[in-house]
Amino acid sequence: MSFLRRRPSATPAGPEFDVLAMDPGDWPGNLGAGLLPAPDGSCQGVFLRYDLFGGRGPAMIIGNLPEGSPARELTEGQVPFEVAQLLLALENDEEVQVVSTEEDPVMQGDNLLIVCRLKLSESRISCVQFDRSDNVLVTIASWDRPITGDLYTLLKPLPAEMFQG
Repeated sequence: MSFLRRRPSATPAGPEFDVLAMDPGDWPGNLGAGLLPAPDGSCQGVFLRYDLFGGRGPAMIIGNLPEGSPARELTEGQVPFEVAQLLLALENDEEVQVVSTEEDPVMQGDNLLIVCRLKLSESRISCVQFDRSDNVLVTIASWDRPITGDLYTLLKPLPAEMFQG
């Protein structure tokens, strides 16, 4: 897939990989973005918050974590970084754990995408994960909205300029 690629040259201020998300112009709410910096200043991940709730918290968080990012190292039952960020943004301090996972094959154009659906102890959260061809882990966490196959057709790379400050 053309959008599953590593950027040929990275700038220190931005991610060294394409951020797979929905274009802000395709989303009716507010978009916020954050970078996960490593101690050496490199980017260890990017997450985007899509807010449909009028400033009361995001409806969805999409994370892009490269191989080796500490945020990818989870203990058994621990929720992904994006789920924790979603709960934090919603000021929900409930203890949430991963109950089970299930692989779900999804066609994206002519390509097969294997999506891992995470079932969480908080049923109002939908969460899916998949690896891009450059080993960046994409995690989508949604509050009170199911994640359907239609969502994957909206995902596209966002320009690095969006993440430079």
